[in-house]
Amino acid sequence: MEFRWQKGDDAVKRFENLGRIRRLDPVADALEIYRISVSREFPWDYARALELALYRTYAVPDIGRLLARTAELTERTQKRYDDTVLLLDTVVEHGFATEEGRTAIRRINRMHRSYDISDDDMRYVLSTFVVVPRRWIDAYGWRRLSRHEIVATTEYYRTLGRHMGIPDIPGTYEEFEALLDSYEEAHFGWDEDARRVSDATLGLMASWYPGPLAPLLRTATLALLDEPLLRAFRYPEPGAATTALVRRAVRTRGRLVRLLPPRRDPHFARQNREVKGYPNGYRVADLGTRPVPGLRGCPVRHEGTSAAGPAE
Repeated sequence: MEFRWQKGDDAVKRFENLGRIRRLDPVADALEIYRISVSREFPWDYARALELALYRTYAVPDIGRLLARTAELTERTQKRYDDTVLLLDTVVEHGFATEEGRTAIRRINRMHRSYDISDDDMRYVLSTFVVVPRRWIDAYGWRRLSRHEIVATTEYYRTLGRHMGIPDIPGTYEEFEALLDSYEEAHFGWDEDARRVSDATLGLMASWYPGPLAPLLRTATLALLDEPLLRAFRYPEPGAATTALVRRAVRTRGRLVRLLPPRRDPHFARQNREVKGYPNGYRVADLGTRPVPGLRGCPVRHEGTSAAGPAE
C-alpha cells in the first residue's frame, strides 16, 4: 500500500474513497473518479481552485478585455458566476451522455457561438481546469491528489474539450501543465478593462461575507495569488508576512479536514453557499449568456467555430 494507515479504524476510513478510486480504471472510469474527487474528497478545494482557474484567464488581455465589453462579469457578476458554476457542475453530476449533461454542453457551446478565438487560447482555458486544481489541492488539500485522480481529471477534461470542439487537446497532465506555463509566460499582461473584470470578481467574493470583512478578504485573496497574476493586474503584493499567514491558514484547514470522517453524501457545486441567484431553482437550458451583437472573440471556442466541431 502507498499509505501507511494511522492506528484506529477512523484513520483507515478516512481513505475509503481513495481506495475506491484506486479500484477504478483512471481512463475508462474517469468521470466516476473525477466525481468522487470533486464531490466527496475535495468539494471546497475544487470550488476555490476552479474559481482561480477561471480568474487566471482574465490576465490574458484579449480575454479580459472581451469579458469587460460584454459586461457580464462587471455588471452581472453574481449571475455569470452562478451560471458558469452550474453549467460545469451539471456535467460533473450527470455525465456527458445524459439529457442534463448534453443540455449543459449544448448551452455552453451555443451561448458564445458567434465569438471567435484561437485554438491556442481554447486549449489554454481548458488547461487551467486541469492544472490549477491539482496545484491547489497539492498545496492546501487534506491530502495530495493520487496519480489515478490526476489521470482521470485529465481524461475528464479531454472529453469535455472534445464535446466543445477543441482541436489538438493535450494527451497527458504533463502536456497540459507545460501548455499552461508557457502560455501564461507569453501572454499575461496589463489591460485596464481586464483589471475591471478582476476587481469585480474580487468584489463578488467579498460580498459573500459580512461587509466589515471585505477589505480583509480582498487582502487574503491577493495573498493566494502568485506573482505573475499580481503583476499582470498591477496589484500591490500583500507582503511576505501576510502571504505566509494566509497560506498557512488555508493549509491548516486542510490538516483539520484530514481528521474528519469521509464524506458519505456527495456535495455538488450547485449546493455551494456562493451560488445565490436561483433560490427557486433553475432550468439548465436557461442558464448562461446570450451573444452581444458586434463582439468577436471569447475565452472558449464554442459550437461552429472549430473545423472539428463539438461532439455532442
